[in-house]
Parts: sequence; C-alpha cells; structure tokens
Amino acid sequence: MNVVVVESPAKAKTINKYLGSDYTVLASFGHVRDLPAKDGSVKPDEDFAMVWEVDAQSAPKVKAIADAVKGADRLILATDPDREGEAISWHLLEALTKRRVLKDVRIQRVAFNAITKKAVMDAMAAPRDIDMELVEAYLARRALDYLVGFTLSPVLWRKLPGARSAGRVQSVALRLITEREHEIEIFKPQEYWTVEADMTSEGSNPFRAKLSKFEDKKITRLSVTDEAMAKRAEKAISEANFTIAAVEAKPTKRNPSPPFTTSTLQQEAARKLGFDAQRTMRTAQRLYEGIDIGGETTGLITYMRTDGVSMDPGAMNEARRQIGSEFGENYVPEKPRFYSTKAKNAQEAHEAIRPTSFMRTPSSLRLEGDQARLYSLIWKRAMASQMESAQLERTTIDIENEDKSLALRATGSVVTFDGFFAIYQEGRDDEEDEGENRLPAVKQGAGANPETIFTTQSFTQPPPRYTEASLVKKMEELGIGRPSTYASVLSVLRDRDYVRMDDKRFVPEDKGRVVIAFLENFFARYVQYDFTADLEDQLDKVSEGSLDWKELLRQFWTDFHGAVEDIADLRISHVIDAMNEALAPLIYPAREDGSDPKICPSCNEGGLSLRLGRHGAFVGCSNYPECRYTRPLNGDAEAAIEGDGELGADPETGATVYLKDGRFGPYVEMAVEGEDKPRRGSIPKGWDAKALDLEKALKLIYLPREVGAHPEDGEMITAAIGRFGPYIKHGKVYANLPNVDEVFDIGLNRAVSVLADKKANPRGRAAAAEPIKVLGEHPEEGGEIQVLKGRYGPYIKHGKINATLPKDLDPMEVTLEQALELITAKAAKAPKKKAPAKKAPAKKKAPAKTSTAKAAKDEGPEKKPAAKKTAAKKAPAKKTAAKSTTTKTTPAKKTPAKTKAAKDDPSEEA
Repeated sequence: MNVVVVESPAKAKTINKYLGSDYTVLASFGHVRDLPAKDGSVKPDEDFAMVWEVDAQSAPKVKAIADAVKGADRLILATDPDREGEAISWHLLEALTKRRVLKDVRIQRVAFNAITKKAVMDAMAAPRDIDMELVEAYLARRALDYLVGFTLSPVLWRKLPGARSAGRVQSVALRLITEREHEIEIFKPQEYWTVEADMTSEGSNPFRAKLSKFEDKKITRLSVTDEAMAKRAEKAISEANFTIAAVEAKPTKRNPSPPFTTSTLQQEAARKLGFDAQRTMRTAQRLYEGIDIGGETTGLITYMRTDGVSMDPGAMNEARRQIGSEFGENYVPEKPRFYSTKAKNAQEAHEAIRPTSFMRTPSSLRLEGDQARLYSLIWKRAMASQMESAQLERTTIDIENEDKSLALRATGSVVTFDGFFAIYQEGRDDEEDEGENRLPAVKQGAGANPETIFTTQSFTQPPPRYTEASLVKKMEELGIGRPSTYASVLSVLRDRDYVRMDDKRFVPEDKGRVVIAFLENFFARYVQYDFTADLEDQLDKVSEGSLDWKELLRQFWTDFHGAVEDIADLRISHVIDAMNEALAPLIYPAREDGSDPKICPSCNEGGLSLRLGRHGAFVGCSNYPECRYTRPLNGDAEAAIEGDGELGADPETGATVYLKDGRFGPYVEMAVEGEDKPRRGSIPKGWDAKALDLEKALKLIYLPREVGAHPEDGEMITAAIGRFGPYIKHGKVYANLPNVDEVFDIGLNRAVSVLADKKANPRGRAAAAEPIKVLGEHPEEGGEIQVLKGRYGPYIKHGKINATLPKDLDPMEVTLEQALELITAKAAKAPKKKAPAKKAPAKKKAPAKTSTAKAAKDEGPEKKPAAKKTAAKKAPAKKTAAKSTTTKTTPAKKTPAKTKAAKDDPSEEA
C-alpha cells in the first residue's frame, strides 16, 4: 500500500484517479505545523531552536495521515515544487516521526510542475529525497520574519500607540509607498508649452510635426517655458519658408516577452484585468488544480509560483505547431525561442507559467469569469513568446527654414508585419500606444507649408502613486522579498490600515507614515532597500548550500537585538520629538498668511505637537485641557470641508452650525452659549458630507430623538445612531433599525412593533433571506448552494455552513467551483471553533485561579507581579497538584502577549 500526501483536497482527488487503487492520496491542507504566535517560539539563546506546533485545525489531518501510514509500504510526499512545498513535506515528516508511525516505511519525495496524468506519472517514476537546503532556506526565512515581527512589533506597541506591527518585507514595501507620497507632496509643477503644426508637402496629406529647433537652439519637452515664447515660435513658423531637409526610414523589430513568472503575471493581470495580487494567485491556483475534461480532472497551467522563464522543449514544439495551425508558418520562427533570467533563487529552476497544453485554446474551454480571463492571458503570452518578431518601419521627417534656425520634426511608425502582435501586446504602466502613425511619402528637398499651428499649455505632473503592478515591479527590481510573498505582504499593509486603495493606487494612511518615520529614525538599517535585498541574496545562498542558515541568523540577530536594546529605555517624549521633526512637512505645512504653522489656530497661544493616542497619531494643542484643539496629521479638523464650514444658524438657539472633519471622520458641531461643551453629531455612513444641509445637520445634533411614550408604561421611546448603527430604545431594550433615515421619521406604532419583535426574538434572528443567486446542487453531499446577502456582506450557504465571500469577488459572478472551495475551506475550520467549548467546564473548577487572572487584568500591568506572588503562595497547599499548577500558571502569565500577537501576527510571511 502507498500513501501519497498533497496540499489540497482537490489535488488529492485528481491524483487518486491517476494512480489507482494501490494508492491512498490524502491532503495536508497546507502547512501542518507553524511557530506559535507568541514570544519564545524562536530561541536565539539556544542556537535558534524553533518550537513548532500542530494547531487544532491541522491535528485531525495529521492523525488521518498517520493512521493511513500505519502498515503502508511507502509514504510519498508530493507537495508543491517550491520552497514552501519542500517545507510542508519536511514538517509532515517531522510530525509523523514524533508519532512513531514511520518504522519500515519507505519515504520518497516527488514533485510535478503540472497536474496532468503524464506529469504525475513521470514524477512518480523519479522520486528523490527531501531537499534539506531548500528546507533550511525556509527555516532561515521563517525565523527572520518571526524575530523581526515579534521583537520589533512590541517596541511599536509600547513606543507608538496605535501601531500594529512591523515586518522584514512589509515595512520596506510601506517605505516605498510613503516615499512616493512625499515626492508627490513636495512636487512643484513646471509650466511648459508644446508647439506643433500640421504640415503638407507638394499636395500630400497633412501630417503633424513638432517644434524641434527655435532661435538656433534645440527644443526639448520643457524648453518653451511660457506663452510669450510659444507665440514667438508660432509667428516664426507662420512666416517661414520650409523645406524637407531629411527623410529617414529605418526598419526595426519588436521581440516578444518571455512567458509569465509569478511577478510578471501579477503585474500584467493588474494592468489588463484589474486584479490585485491575491486575486491573481487565487485564480491561478484554481487553473493549476484544473477542471474536468472528458471525465478526468486536468490541470490547465503549470505551477504558478516560479521565477523561471524557460519552457519545456516538448511544450515549445507544441506551441510552434499551434502557431502554424492558427496563424500560418510565417508566424513561426526558424528556431524555438529560449529565455533566461538573472534571478538567483531556487525557483529559477522551474518552468515559466504556461498552459499544460497549447491545444486547449481559451475558446475551447468552458471557463467563466476570472478563470477565463486569466487563462486567456497566460495562453496568449506563452503562445506569443514562441512567435515571430513584429516588423516595424520607423520614419522621421525633418523640416527646416532657409537659415536652419527653425526646425520641426515628424515621427511615425508603421507595422509592416504584425508577428506576435497578432495575439498579444504587453501592457505598460504609461499606457504606451502601439498603434500606427503613418506618415505620407514626401521627397527630400521639396517645399513644406504649415496648414494649422497649435500651441498647448501644459504642466509637469508628479510621479504617480504605485499600483499593485508598479509596486511589485519596483520591489522585484530592488530585490525586496520574493514574488511568491508579494500578495500576502501587500494584503497585510491594507489589513493593518497602513495604506488604502484609491483608484487602484496605494495611498499611505497617517498610521503608516508614522510607523515608517519611527523605523527610519530608530531602526534605519532595517528598512534600507540595500540591506533587505542583501538579506534575500544571503537566503538564496542558503538554498544553494553555500551558507549555513544558523550562521546567517547569528549575524543578523547580533546587530538587530542590539538595536532593539538601545531604545528599550527611550521615552515617549523622545519619540514624539523625533516624529515632529521627521514629519514636519506633513504635519505643519506653511500657512498662506505666513504665520507660524506650529501655533494653535484655536487659542493662538499653545503650540501644536504630535500626540499618540490609542487610535493612532494626531496633532493637538499644548494648552490641553484648556484648549481641546485636535486635527489629523495631514489636515485641519477646524477647517471646513467646503467654504468656511458654516451650514447656517439653528432657529431655536441662534447658534451657528459648522461642518468639520475630525480624526474619526466628518461631523457637525454647534456651540450653544452657556453650555460647557459643544453639541456634535457624526456623519453616518452612506451620507455625503459635502451634500449635507442645515436641516440634516440639526437632525444629527439633536439626537437622540424622542419618538413617543410607550402605550404600556408611558416610558419614552428614543431613536439614535450608535456604534453599531441606527436603533430605538425603550427602557433596557434596544432594537436595531434597517437604515439611518428611519431614525428621523419612525412613528410610534412602528417603533412599538419593532420593540415587540425584539422582545419576542431577543437574538434578532430574521426570516430567511432571498438568495442573490442559486449556484446548484453540491456534487458530493447534495443540497442547494446559494449566494445570500448578510449583515456583513454577501456569503455562500450550504446546509449549516456559511462562508464569507471575498471582497474582490462579485456575488453575481461567483461560480459553483469557487463556492465549493470556500465551503470546503470553511468546513475545515469548524473543529477549531469547537475546541474552546470543551474546555469551558474546566475553568469553573478553579475559581481561585480565575479570580486571580481577573484581578490581574482589572488592576493593569503594574499589578501583575502581585498576582504571580499570590499564585506562588497557593502552590505548596496542594503538593500533589504542584505539577498541574505550574503547567497552568505559566501560560496564564503570557496570556496578554499571546492574545496581542495572535490578533496582529507580526511575522508576515508565515
């Protein structure tokens, strides 16, 4: 009997069909072990010993594999052909060794680049051992990410309230985004003019030419600096006698790009399809795992985590045959095209991303949505890489006046043979136009006349913010991280609220800019591009076997730990001083009246300074609490969103109502004479602050609103907007309302009815919602699969399983296959949720411990030593249970740190 282990259940099912009844194929569901998300999982003082843990979700998978291996002849580890796949096999082998189930079992490692019957059978015929150099590279990378995350993040939590985490690659990527934003902010536009003319020569069609020489000086893009110079040039062109001075036509060619790597696929999918990196990789994974073709599941593309650009010779020959069949033999080069890359890491040995068969054209497959679009992109790019070059003719016409002090130039290109253009053209960030610009046939020495002259004013533009495509490209150019990790790194930046997306471009949030300013001031070396890239090179040396992974960790830890120790006693005031200086251009922009930007505009006495609160950084007045002026880092909370911010006067009190923008969003404010504090109301979600009028503002300010007395007890029913949305209240009963507008117009009868429903159904379970879309029956378990609209967004429902739909997946476009993946993933997490319920009774049996833990929590950090002392006194009272008490006390002590780490896992590449 042979046991084969792969990562995913979909892959397991497919491979089981290929191998037959002599094989049992099981899924590990990814990694079976990981470093616990708490301090101490990597021990530098013990030669970087690492503590691995099988979590509750993975334990049943490991047990099932262990049970299957008992009595088996062979264990075949068939995880993915990359560093992570090698690590998964190693982890599984270690976990099974601890269970002592591998006696007399032959261990083999196989790797295949595509899920096709031929690829799998070829791999089975050529087994090997686990590549320990790849595993050690994984261990070094994992340890580095852990040490940076779990050492640096607590420093941020203590010194920079509101910050959530820092990471080895994550922080450097954030630095790129913040530096680009700074470039945009300090950019000063420069005026320039473009002078062009539509020219004709001896009856030719008009063609556009641009000023290239004026007043005996060469003209470049920014040479014409003002309108006066542009008008002089315009007049000179209109009065000159021109001659065609030169006509030059040069043949040139454009070669196709190589097939996709992980990085180039992410970039091109972002440009052409609008996919983010996660969406691209998720869709590519489904294409790799395949679809049913002729009753057999077949992978459609080769493995999608690769830095290689080479292609299997057999695949190249198949592509060439398909090109000849579809486009003709003149589109097939004389020899196959071979590509190479300068990438140094181990994944260079893999093939590029290509179709498993070029005969499976996009139109011949029944793919839908994202899969159809991405497969078409991969197929076309790989096909184009083996096609003939495109042939172009670039033509330049130079036109001069009599004394050659004035000249214009026309350029154009014509595609004489489209070659690979027939199927594919690479996208560009600058949206370069590959279209034709054909110039008429003109003769050198012939006269030329301007028909129409154009002068256009323009201004230079700041560098654009990074898109996912341009950021991934920049990170790869700098050697930061590895393409297989980019999707998760960029996702972490968004999840931590360090950046936001605006028109598909990265914009740093204030929180992100403060974090980077802190790191650049106190940990400058560790966010330097060269340092991060050099670390990647060293990791590559580990995978090559030329550097010991423990030596790499020792060198890194010595300096890094020293840097952390150096700021251990750093006071918050020192941090604020450094941040004030580093962020001065952002925090204190120059004022139009020339006054000191650091003087409080509210009291005109106090000085403005950075403040650190639980929700992040903001600017506040030094005269607090007498002056309560605050504003965001990059704006003025007391300035109006529009105009002077005055919406009008309240007819009842005569007080002026203002619209303002605070740290937590726009709000309205009214200061009534004689009242200590101004009345305020936040702008609810769904309302446009810029369209707010006085009537709506007063409604917000006068909340809560009295609806009427309840007919049963006469107690007032009120309506308001709270933390969780609109609601009505009667006594101690709160009932949610479906929308904000109902807060202002709900009547007494409706309110009484809503409250009665709430009392009858306190958990608020609503009637079953109508499905947005019905996807069909579950192919294995039966039962209808639906897409429903929930309180927190759309989700997939099958029986008792509800799986949240990813934000980037349109609920109307989700397919049955995608739904099955989400349901399977959700079902796999179910055991993890049940575990705490089984342990609950145990907590009630130890009231003393619970009380102590609660006291420690209530009294704050300063009281924790006292709790520890109390526990120590109790230990001798029960000598027989001393071992048990010690076991329980140690985790209890670490609970706060573990909870924080579990919430914001700082090791980004786990």
